[in-house]
Amino acid sequence: MMQKTLRITEIFHSIQGESRSVGIPTTFVRLTGCPLRCQYCDTEYAFSGGETRDLNTIMAEVKRCTASYVTVTGGEPLAQPSCTELLSMLSDAGYIVSLETSGAMDISTVDRRVSVVMDLKTPASGEVHRNLYSNIQHLKSDDQVKFVICDRQDYEWSKFKIGEYALQDRVSEILFSPSYNEVSARDLADWILADGLQVRLQLQIHKLLWGDVPGV
Repeated sequence: MMQKTLRITEIFHSIQGESRSVGIPTTFVRLTGCPLRCQYCDTEYAFSGGETRDLNTIMAEVKRCTASYVTVTGGEPLAQPSCTELLSMLSDAGYIVSLETSGAMDISTVDRRVSVVMDLKTPASGEVHRNLYSNIQHLKSDDQVKFVICDRQDYEWSKFKIGEYALQDRVSEILFSPSYNEVSARDLADWILADGLQVRLQLQIHKLLWGDVPGV
């Protein structure tokens, strides 16, 4: 039987810059391709190209990186059907696995051992119409929901969605990330404190350490 494959942009070892595991050494598996075009995207280089690798080859390269944490990201990882099989293989191998997904693809078939970090796209992203709200019913207590905030309107919209879908009762973390160079982290922090929101402010520390470049 032919080995299943994925198109890979890069596999690298770095410090997790976002989410609940921020600051922890992590292996990143970045898959190629994405059906969305968010105006603030910082991984446009992953839209095309890449290299086709079979799943066993990917697993071997992850093992060489020696990290206990693995993040599968993109692009949009779930745009490639074999992504869910890779996630299960990583979990079977004992890794602590997270999946970064846009929220526009069905997450119902993702291995329950994987912590899903799911975006809800805000109005200023340009892709708010792509949110697949049926995904919310599949979120687990170990999952995380992320909002990338571009302006005050995005912030108010995100507050509303937290209440509308009772996200505080569904997931372990709600993440608010200021869009790089669009809204200041300090302003976003002030808004969160003024409203008493129970969310995590995240600042993409990999960019603070190394800048906005691939492979970090």
